[in-house]
Amino acid sequence: MIGVTGSTGQLGSRIVARLTGVPLRLIVRDPARAPSVPGASVAQAAYGEHAALLSALDGVDVLMLLSATESADRVALHKATVDAAVAAGVRRIVYTSFVGAAPGATFTFARDHWHTEEHIRSTGVDFTFLRDNLYLDFVPGFVGSDDVIRGPAGDGRVAAVARDDVASVAASVLRTASGSSGADEYSGATYDLTGPSAFTLAEAAAVLTEAWGRKVRYEAETLDEAYRSRESYGAAPWEVAGWVTSYAAIASGEMGHVSTAVADITGRPPIGLEEYVGRG
Repeated sequence: MIGVTGSTGQLGSRIVARLTGVPLRLIVRDPARAPSVPGASVAQAAYGEHAALLSALDGVDVLMLLSATESADRVALHKATVDAAVAAGVRRIVYTSFVGAAPGATFTFARDHWHTEEHIRSTGVDFTFLRDNLYLDFVPGFVGSDDVIRGPAGDGRVAAVARDDVASVAASVLRTASGSSGADEYSGATYDLTGPSAFTLAEAAAVLTEAWGRKVRYEAETLDEAYRSRESYGAAPWEVAGWVTSYAAIASGEMGHVSTAVADITGRPPIGLEEYVGRG
């Protein structure tokens, strides 16, 4: 039995769609929004709800733990969910982390992922960590209403990955783990999931210009400019820091590494920015 958290979301729904024919437990906050999958059972539980999770995870062998929506207490919610999974007898956790996850990562949300990874390791449960790069799907959304991408990314490169490719990798790992009674090739492994190449935001602007038929350009900001512009939205300081430092991590080179993991695991090359934008 494979359990999937966050199965109503953009990534979770894609993973579930690739797991037809496999015993599934969809763990959701709102059962009415659960994907319709033949043979799948639905259980209601939110991240951190220990009693509800114990019930929802009963009989689940492999858990696809999608990271919770960014929040001030996300690490605590992750830890509590992991603890419930271990208590329920889950033998493998497949977790969606982030490239460069480390306690001192420039991207503040990547620090959350490191703390979650370390907690999973500390429990002794088997695991596979899928460290996603920035989602390729986000790149067109960087463009403002004036057709300008603004951020403190400098000339740094980002090896953004499509959600579809992450979902295909996750489904392959989950199918293998669920079909094995013990360790397999993905047991205890960590994979960086990236697109086929790394590009600057100026290069991304050029691709979007070609695809959309109107001029898109990139305008580099300083960190101070980025913080000032985003503070105007009235978001919490931790959220503003996450927005700004995602660009800063591109500038620092922490998102520029290109991995072959998508092709190695799925048997096909990952989607690039030109292909993704062309599909739209």
